[in-house]
Amino acid sequence: MYEFKTQVRVRYADADPMNVVYYGNYAQYFEVGRVESLRALGISYKLIEDLGIMLPVVELNVKYLRPARYDDLLTITSQIKQLPVDHRIIFDQEIHNEEGKLLTIGTVKLYFMDKLLGKKACMPPILAEKLSSYFS
Repeated sequence: MYEFKTQVRVRYADADPMNVVYYGNYAQYFEVGRVESLRALGISYKLIEDLGIMLPVVELNVKYLRPARYDDLLTITSQIKQLPVDHRIIFDQEIHNEEGKLLTIGTVKLYFMDKLLGKKACMPPILAEKLSSYFS
């Protein structure tokens, strides 16, 4: 299993007048977690796109447990529990506040897509190489 943690601070623009984070912003927090987890492996989304592969989100499931609030420091945990073997990659994600309380749980499924053909593709070999050591 591969796991990575990153932090973001809730911006003023992310919250409503009651200082509660708007529910749609959690998808963006999950994206930050995914992008940074790949970057920690030495692979940027830009590199993947330069290789001719896009990563569209095809499924997003979110469970909201507690609200995040303006100026909270959030920890986003991103996990890949299974090594991708086909065109899918699944991230299990959690968001905790500074007190360690679990706020949100999500699962995000993405497809590897050939940028030119618009069809499903396999995981780029460079990503497979980087991830394989976590799944021995």
